[in-house]
Amino acid sequence: MRPLEDITVLDFGTLLPGPLATLMLVEAGAQVIKIERPGRGDEMRSYIPKFGADSVNFALLNRGKRSIAIDLKADDALQLLTPLILEADVLLEQFRPGVLAKLGFGYEAVKKINPSLIYASITGYGQTGPLAKVAAHDLNYCAHIGMLSLVTDGEGSPSVPAALVADIAGGAYPAVLNILFALRQRDQTGDGCYLDISMSDNLFPFMYWAMGNGVSAQRWPASGDELLTGGSPRYNIYRTADDRFIAAAPLEEKFWAKFCDLIGLEEGYRDDSIDPHSVIARVAEIVSERTAQEWQDIFGSQDICCNLVSTVKDALRNPHFLERNLFDNAIAAGDKTMPALPLPVDNQFRGPEGEVSYPSLGEANDSLLRR
Repeated sequence: MRPLEDITVLDFGTLLPGPLATLMLVEAGAQVIKIERPGRGDEMRSYIPKFGADSVNFALLNRGKRSIAIDLKADDALQLLTPLILEADVLLEQFRPGVLAKLGFGYEAVKKINPSLIYASITGYGQTGPLAKVAAHDLNYCAHIGMLSLVTDGEGSPSVPAALVADIAGGAYPAVLNILFALRQRDQTGDGCYLDISMSDNLFPFMYWAMGNGVSAQRWPASGDELLTGGSPRYNIYRTADDRFIAAAPLEEKFWAKFCDLIGLEEGYRDDSIDPHSVIARVAEIVSERTAQEWQDIFGSQDICCNLVSTVKDALRNPHFLERNLFDNAIAAGDKTMPALPLPVDNQFRGPEGEVSYPSLGEANDSLLRR
């Protein structure tokens, strides 16, 4: 038996944060019912490229769920959903603060129907505060909390992050964590609760070192000039002769000494505490003299925390990840299949699903909404 097989989740989320959170709950056995607007459904259904009738993004994030299409503004919407609310263990939503309450589905209203329900709200800035109702996206949250200021290019300009950090690490993951905490608390008390999950709030732990250095010693980080943000030769990216890149992270002295030996760094540059920027420049110059394959041959069997920067295509074919069976489960759409999204759910908690589809819009209206 999987740990969440007796848990039912009503998912009012759209796009990425909510659907990714409930996808992890599905993987652990929960029944997740998406509540979508009629006609178009979750906006991500319309994205491209397509996988079956809907987008590949939607398919990846909604594998194994059910779908109900219902107009939440309709007079009988609450009446129609009340039987499901009574049976549900978790309700997840990601509207702006107050929107769902105006539609009659706020926490206080739903709590009267099912006092043991866990109600999780994912928003950009939380339910309270001056920014609570401000429109924003992932990039805005990263900018507002100072994260974008930590890494800059040669001209001091911040870069667009390579991942949707706020949506995933600030929204989806904390939602799952707190839902599981709330379920455990309910086991002890029998009571449900309300969860205010702010994506921007939850990004601050990623800057623990910057906050600690600044608050305790007034050493506020300089853009792109700290140990882990590009200011050290021991944690940097270097271009090869054939325009590929080496990710070099020989932070500890034993790794740094071996790295210096392997690349042939002169003795005068090995103490990087004196002038780290000149050392970065010299290492970059040395690395640029050889191709990626040459460096891979040199570093390949050495224990120095250095490797080539892979493309996503390369990573999906990497023998290490294939041997760990990351891509064994699949999403099905008609006669098409593709690997399901690998998730941070231990295999012992997941079922042997193999190929599983994603829901068409409103496919569960007859079986779930009108039963």
